[in-house]
Amino acid sequence: MKKVEKEEVIEGELKVYELGYLLVPTLGEEEAPSVYGNIKELISNLGGQFIMDDMPKLIPLAYTMDKVIQNVRHKFDSAYFGWVKFDMQAAKVEELKKKLDLDTNLVRFLITKTVRENTVAGKRFGDRVFTKRKPTTRKEGEEVVEINKEEIDKEIDAMIEA
Repeated sequence: MKKVEKEEVIEGELKVYELGYLLVPTLGEEEAPSVYGNIKELISNLGGQFIMDDMPKLIPLAYTMDKVIQNVRHKFDSAYFGWVKFDMQAAKVEELKKKLDLDTNLVRFLITKTVRENTVAGKRFGDRVFTKRKPTTRKEGEEVVEINKEEIDKEIDAMIEA
């Protein structure tokens, strides 16, 4: 079996990629699906076959991101996040990246190699049930013991030395 170096690309071999992207929030709820359709069309025109995808959803960003659109710097605190998992020839991915770089509707994007299997993580925890604790009450006849810090320190020292 022939060993393939990292930089060597086998002609015609399909690799699995995932494209995660942030769309500008100025698109609105109506236009975001059409831009999403344009991204999917671009991938299919380059020979990509879809495995999984998710429609873009408006999310708050962890920090403000800048994007220069028509020589004007715009700052975004939220964006439409979506992703597409697809397979494509490795040689075509660079062409996809160049075309996505020219799209002014994208704040940022990331193309990563991945596996064909489902990698979407489910929720780890269900809804937690919090119960309020009742305050403790003293029983009649129960004495309150005073805590003497010096005695406790002496007992701890005795345990350590033993």
